Amino acid sequence: MDHPGWMLVGLGLLLALAGLLWLAMSSVPWLGRLPGDIVIEREHFRFYFPLATSLLLSLLLTGLLWLLRQFSR
Repeated sequence: MDHPGWMLVGLGLLLALAGLLWLAMSSVPWLGRLPGDIVIEREHFRFYFPLATSLLLSLLLTGLLWLLRQFSR
């Protein structure tokens, strides 16, 4: 497992997983449109900052990683 090729395989699988998640996120209609997401629309300008969505995803990922760490002991 010391060969650098294994790292490339792992990175490729991680990239493929990220792509699949990106495709699946479009089927969750409320994700990205939560109360607390900042949207400013003007003529010829649109600013979008998903603050509440970012906080929610951060909480979920932190909980998931905490659980994985607890079960790996």
